[in-house]
Amino acid sequence: MAVTLKLSPDEVERIAREQPEPCAECAPLAFRGWESFPGDKSDAGLEKAGALWLAGEEDEPTLDEHHPGGTDYWSPDAPIALAYFPANRCEVWRCRHCGHGFLRYTEYGGYYEDRRIRSLQPGLIVK
Repeated sequence: MAVTLKLSPDEVERIAREQPEPCAECAPLAFRGWESFPGDKSDAGLEKAGALWLAGEEDEPTLDEHHPGGTDYWSPDAPIALAYFPANRCEVWRCRHCGHGFLRYTEYGGYYEDRRIRSLQPGLIVK
């Protein structure tokens, strides 16, 4: 089993700043806001770069969200606040073809799991 690398907020911000625009392979996944991972798409073209939090190795991060501008969780212009939910529980993935970055996490409900994805947008990152 592969070990997941713990990424600091500075490392996530660096990945976001250095990434290219999405290519034809990953553009269908490059959502501005959080979206459920499309059931008709594969994630084989993505590779995990690391995670902001490692379950079992650290205290549970907050479930508080950060929306100073009146956005909400689903807003495409909601800040990517790395110390707040859901970014603080995310894994960072990159396109195997171009290197574009994505945030991913799984929402666990009482009767479902929802894999979610969002394009890593440097202009929206708040540390």
